[in-house]
Amino acid sequence: MSDLVSGLPEFFSTDLPPGELPMLRPLLAARPLLQAFIALFRGGEEEVMVRLLVLREIGARADLPRWSPQALQQQFSYLNPVKLDTVLKRLREHDLLIWDSDSGDYALSEQARAALAALSTLFSFASDPDQELDYLTSQVAAGQAVGKVSEEALRHLLGGLNTLHQEFTDALESQSEFRIQAAQGKLERVWQSVEKATAVARTVYSDEEQPVSIVHTAQAISLAQSRMLALTGTFKRRLAQLQQQRVHLGQSGLTTRDISAWLQQQSQARLANLLEALLPALPDTAFLTSDELLDVAEFELIDRDRPQTLATSLPPVETAPDADAPTVERLIAAERLFERLQAVHSDTRLLDAVLTDSYATTAYRLSLLSLLGDPETATDHSVVAQLARLPLQLDSDGRIETVTDHHAIESISHGLLRPLNPTDESA
Repeated sequence: MSDLVSGLPEFFSTDLPPGELPMLRPLLAARPLLQAFIALFRGGEEEVMVRLLVLREIGARADLPRWSPQALQQQFSYLNPVKLDTVLKRLREHDLLIWDSDSGDYALSEQARAALAALSTLFSFASDPDQELDYLTSQVAAGQAVGKVSEEALRHLLGGLNTLHQEFTDALESQSEFRIQAAQGKLERVWQSVEKATAVARTVYSDEEQPVSIVHTAQAISLAQSRMLALTGTFKRRLAQLQQQRVHLGQSGLTTRDISAWLQQQSQARLANLLEALLPALPDTAFLTSDELLDVAEFELIDRDRPQTLATSLPPVETAPDADAPTVERLIAAERLFERLQAVHSDTRLLDAVLTDSYATTAYRLSLLSLLGDPETATDHSVVAQLARLPLQLDSDGRIETVTDHHAIESISHGLLRPLNPTDESA
């Protein structure tokens, strides 16, 4: 360690010895373990991959942890012998692979076992798109299980939760339905990890023997989780508001979002074919120099003759277009759906609840079901609010159900309407 400390002062701007810095002491104390990671990850990506491959294969044989040189050569017969000798030599030089001269066998060192255990935990979350929070939660839970809760791990978890909350808040402020839906889906995926972190944090700050700093961090984690819980209802309300603001294309039932979602699912070649008929000729590109722009601006601001008086009279009165018909039709559709849902006392397919002869009416009915359980309808007395207060729950798994023998609708979302009992409503 003396060699390392002697070379560290050149990285610092003061004359304070690096060994006396509180934030550096944990790193110096863990130097043997850090050297194991340095030995594994120093060099090119190909070299690192082969080292990890060899070390993990050696550590995977738990029943016979000792390896003879012949066994190693046989196990890694698919590797270049010269490259294998280079990898084994590096592992031996950095005390990751120990040679027992008495038995003539190799075995992994304690530092190598610890490094492999840490990497295996990290690898288990590699295929998860939201692996960060899962991994941080598992680290805190593992420390709590053995009675060694790491304040640093708690801070990382708190930082991950605050980062997620900021990401969800930005999605809500963007007013983008796609971003809000993506954020809502991510919240649902990480919620299991959030609940595990809640249990760990509750155990930590209920332990009287824990340091005050760890207890405060655990309390901050619980507060961050409660803020994320509040976002669940906010997502639903914001999506319902955006759904009400959708621009409907005539009486077809289609909205601009439907068109946008369909376009996003098309390939580039398909979009090019669609645009080919709409753009028969490419527009000519015009290039303007700064001098030309300055001449035009000078004329518009100084030389152009403008009228002394401007006409400020209002346009003639015209009769506003009749917009009551669609509103009346939707009100009737909402009332009929409310009457239909009042009679639901057992699990009912979504198809049976909303399907009508008209595509537009069916789509409107389906959009109303997203308001079930909305708390903001408590003081509203409209039929839509009465529908939202019905003791029903919509369960949808994202699948699509085919509709047979229907002239306007080919498929519909698969789901169930479940009646809520009093205990569910109170919860």
